[in-house]
Amino acid sequence: MKQGASGSSAGSASAVAAGLVAFAIGTETLGSILSPSSRCGATGLRPSFGAVSRQGAMTLSWSMDKVGPIARSAQDCALIFPFIKGKNPSDKDRSVVDYPFSFHPPTNFQGYKIGYFKRLFSKKDTSRAAKNDSLTLQKLRELGATLEEINMPDSIPFDVFDIILRSEAGAFFDELVRSHQDRLLSEQTEESRANSLRQSRFISAVEYLQANRHRSVLIEKFNAIIQPCDFVIAPSNHQNISLTTNLTGHPAISLPNGFDSKGRPTAIMFIGNLYDEAPLLEASFIYQQITDFETKHPTLFKK
Repeated sequence: MKQGASGSSAGSASAVAAGLVAFAIGTETLGSILSPSSRCGATGLRPSFGAVSRQGAMTLSWSMDKVGPIARSAQDCALIFPFIKGKNPSDKDRSVVDYPFSFHPPTNFQGYKIGYFKRLFSKKDTSRAAKNDSLTLQKLRELGATLEEINMPDSIPFDVFDIILRSEAGAFFDELVRSHQDRLLSEQTEESRANSLRQSRFISAVEYLQANRHRSVLIEKFNAIIQPCDFVIAPSNHQNISLTTNLTGHPAISLPNGFDSKGRPTAIMFIGNLYDEAPLLEASFIYQQITDFETKHPTLFKK
């Protein structure tokens, strides 16, 4: 193996990209739907927090875990989403919210109010996706999109939020650590999951609560920024975007938008308002009508 597929849902995204399955279900706490979808050239929808029940899935962070579809296209995700969203008759996941969903994409972007994080798409961006991101913004404008500049919330201490995930993971795996079964995990390095679970026991309740107070501020600020828009556009490689939207619970979708100089897939990200996945999927469908990146398969799996 020469390259990794990224993220906890790497198998789901790589299987979809290879054409081995029509779609797969991914889970995300901090990027594990969007990141492998981006890396593999699949289309991954991470719905709003509470859109899809997590019953039966392993917990990592009660307040951040989400479930969503990974497929070839946005249209496929739109077909799958209604079947997995909402409450089941015997659902024990109390975070699940029932709300309506419809998918009726128009032919262009006229009529949509679209925001984009202009500073994150700056000319100083030297990432492998920068050129393709610029071409994507150009294509959107050609389809009638008027892009309004928005900015990320300011004065947010992003470094503190690791406390939330570590604390909640530590609580769920408390018995594993106290019974010393963590020693059976294959990775035992400083940055391994096993060591992270041990470290969680040194996080005080005060630190956890203070981190969630900062999270509340982030939620309010970010929601106020994007609420006037139908959806917003962001580069998929910006770490604070993934962290922010996983903390706030807003839905997002990763769309393949080309390949870098080494032939590796790149992607763009659309972010929507809470419990409103329709504009995301409709906009993604419009974009994919004039591109063919979502139809590509790795060389070994080409038909």
